[in-house]
Amino acid sequence: MLKIILHAHNQIMPFCESARELRIQNTPLWLHQRNLLAPYVTREMELKQGERLQPVREPTIVYRDNLFFDQAYINTFMEQAVKRNRPVRAAFRADDPAFREHALPLSTSYTPAGSLYLADLWYYPNGPMAGVEPLVIDMQAREIGYYHVPTYMGDQSGDLVFQVPLRAMMAIDSWVHVFIADMVFGQFARGARFEKKANEELSFKLKIIGKAIYEGRQVLECSEAVKVGRNCVIDPSAVIKGPAIIGDNVTINAGAVIDNSIIGNNVNVGQGAQVMLSVVGDGAFLPFRASLFMTTMMENSMLAQNTCLQMCVIGRNTFIGAGSTWTDYNLIPTPIRARDGNGKLSISNRPVIGGCVGHNCRIGSGMIIYPARTIESDVVLAASAERRLIDRDITFDQSDHHHLRLAHLHQTPYHRHLKAEVESW
Repeated sequence: MLKIILHAHNQIMPFCESARELRIQNTPLWLHQRNLLAPYVTREMELKQGERLQPVREPTIVYRDNLFFDQAYINTFMEQAVKRNRPVRAAFRADDPAFREHALPLSTSYTPAGSLYLADLWYYPNGPMAGVEPLVIDMQAREIGYYHVPTYMGDQSGDLVFQVPLRAMMAIDSWVHVFIADMVFGQFARGARFEKKANEELSFKLKIIGKAIYEGRQVLECSEAVKVGRNCVIDPSAVIKGPAIIGDNVTINAGAVIDNSIIGNNVNVGQGAQVMLSVVGDGAFLPFRASLFMTTMMENSMLAQNTCLQMCVIGRNTFIGAGSTWTDYNLIPTPIRARDGNGKLSISNRPVIGGCVGHNCRIGSGMIIYPARTIESDVVLAASAERRLIDRDITFDQSDHHHLRLAHLHQTPYHRHLKAEVESW
């Protein structure tokens, strides 16, 4: 089968980078797509903007490179598409809970078609042609609670919930979609599939229980639920609960707690660090008493001690100083707004959400960041009496390094064009 990749040219802010280069589940999105489609594809080609496609007369799958999908979704899509033996395009029902609540808000990639929304994923049995039919794949959403809010703190009482899909697919148009893909469609979905399999397959349940008894561990701490890579050093007092994935060459120190998370390769987790429902990229460093809750840290980033990140997305090669806190809840229950795919502030449909920091940032100690605020790539923020509370988005031209005598020592790989323009003056 031929695979044709269409480029999504809009950059995802504040990363200053296209979606395909961002890491989802600790894997670059383009590589994640390639790995999942590998069983179906024999050759591939990329179609640049404005480039005409030459006639093709073989089975073809076409998709835009800002799509995130999991194995369960793509397997079902391919099975039903091949069975129909007609040109089809992936579609969602407008009332699908997972799509309505999580994928559609802040998006710009879907095409409305009556009660459906069409996504940029096609299958052609004999090459691209006209007359495509919508193919709706039920994402099999399950309602899972994640946060209890007392009545006096919110406009709705009770637990906040996610609509967690067992088959996940969405377009990455905003940094909030990175959070959704990693947490709701990633970590929560993986846990939901694990629970479903344990409830429905007696052999799997007995295998887990048997492994736990043999190893003398609790069920979610046994090697069937916690996958550990090679050359890892894990202190006996650390607590790791699954489903979790620990990469190669990882060090986990005394008193650390890791719960339903992905830890990449060459990661160091310090004493007493807390990592819950999070994704920690390769080469990251978490010192003592650093805390992550439902947060993505991309590769080679570092937190300092006593820093708490809740429902955040942190880019690669970024440092966040000690004692900084990203808040995630409006004290007055007003809707939280975030940047959509066009860069405009829109309702995020998230009652609780943290903030986002781009790549190659340096954030000083003791910062407090309001919900859904973003800090653009290459920014340096030094805590001062004038700026310790971040209540609005910070762009590169507002970076503190512009006013420092040694500003030239700060490399700005995501704004090279601006540096070149200044030098040309």
